[in-house]
Amino acid sequence: MVLILGGLGAGKKSYLRSLGFADAQMSNDPDADAPVLFALEETVKHDPASAEALLPKLMKKRFILCREVGSGVIPMDVKECEWREAVGRLCCALAEHADAVVRITAGIPIALKGELPCA
Repeated sequence: MVLILGGLGAGKKSYLRSLGFADAQMSNDPDADAPVLFALEETVKHDPASAEALLPKLMKKRFILCREVGSGVIPMDVKECEWREAVGRLCCALAEHADAVVRITAGIPIALKGELPCA
């Protein structure tokens, strides 16, 4: 499994397309049969308390895309803080088990762990 992190509009999906993945192979539903899960942060937003329970399902995916949500101003809303914390902890668990972790910045993939996937 490869974890791909990056800001909003950083080029995460474009990078996957360059690896040969079509939009039809990407889903934001962890139960879908698609090899790529995108918008992990939105999946966690529905139920931050059970985020770590998603780990077994997520480990079956080839790629997981997650927008970075922990940078910037700390929100005043407690629920927003809990969501960001849950996303961060889940990404830490995923990174620990991932074959590779890639950060996309301005469309440029940077390997944080392992090798960059090739097309």
